[in-house]
Amino acid sequence: MTTESKAATASAAPAVSAPLPLTERQEARRRRILDATARLAVRGGFDAVQMREVAESSSVALGTLYRYFPSKIHLLVATMQDQLQQLHGTLRKRPPTEEEPAARVAQTLMRAFRAMQREPHLADAMVRALTFADRSVSAEVDTVSRLTTAIILDAMGPAGPPTPAQLSAVRVIEHTWHSALITWLSGRASIAQVKIDIETVCRLIDLTSPSTGNCQEV
Repeated sequence: MTTESKAATASAAPAVSAPLPLTERQEARRRRILDATARLAVRGGFDAVQMREVAESSSVALGTLYRYFPSKIHLLVATMQDQLQQLHGTLRKRPPTEEEPAARVAQTLMRAFRAMQREPHLADAMVRALTFADRSVSAEVDTVSRLTTAIILDAMGPAGPPTPAQLSAVRVIEHTWHSALITWLSGRASIAQVKIDIETVCRLIDLTSPSTGNCQEV
């Protein structure tokens, strides 16, 4: 493997975050905050998530909430990270059943999409937060991206470290999945169209597989 390939692989490793360790009490407080945020978003979407309401619902002081999450955008992006971590755990317990890597990834992303579909207000709030996020939220957004990458790489299966071309394909797949969520949430795409788009973009995995002879450095 080339130095470039090793660096690219390391950047996509499933170790998705390295937060400062929290005490048991702090972790319990953070859990209450994220659960309260999700409940508010499920009921009323992005606009229903207000910092004061989150603080009251999670039984923490408003100043404490701001120490954990400096803004509503930080809070909702962290909520998406939490939702993806739970989804990743579920997918590892019940991995995709398709034979080909591209089909496994498509199946996995559609399962993720259907999980979002069950709570559309929550999905809309989290996706809007990602869209509105500025540089101050870059670390949290990067963590969400690395989680999504880890989910896709797990679905691809143990075929050795991904090549730079495969990692490029994974990034395109991530962008398409995110775009599909936005268009569905805005009512501009049906679930059937989302499925077609996801299955189409996942074919990039086959096109960039070293075994096909079509893999190119990107």
